[in-house]
Amino acid sequence: MVKPKRDPHKKSILKKHNTLHARPEEVTDELFQEYDFFDPQDQLQVKYEMLRRVRIDGLPIVQAVQTFGFSRPAFYKAMRAFDQDGLWGLLPAKKGPRRSHKLSQTVMDFIASKQKQDPSLRAQDLVILLQEEFGFCVHPRSIERALQRAEKKTP
Repeated sequence: MVKPKRDPHKKSILKKHNTLHARPEEVTDELFQEYDFFDPQDQLQVKYEMLRRVRIDGLPIVQAVQTFGFSRPAFYKAMRAFDQDGLWGLLPAKKGPRRSHKLSQTVMDFIASKQKQDPSLRAQDLVILLQEEFGFCVHPRSIERALQRAEKKTP
């Protein structure tokens, strides 16, 4: 059976939703090779089928992770997530901020000026000042980490 070409738009949708399989070329399961319904680029479908093949078909875990392009820790994580939350558990978690988005350069300049005025200010004191000045709350530990990063950048 000749498989029809995949929709190129689907890859961008999978990427947008963070469900694009990182290594689709490693998916060697016969269903994914033979039938167009099974898409090796669709990480959600690949994970589900990997779990199904182990639980229903009795495929050994070692063989399943090799066949579906995942590591053993990834398999066990997927299995726990599926047991706990069903299919929703296989969806990737939303990625959070990768930097201190509240502590912008303007905010850090404000902190520096306040510390210059009063060097005895603690992170907890700065939390209160930031709340009053900018109207948002920041954890004291976030301030401490931001100050440590700023200190490392200063020659």
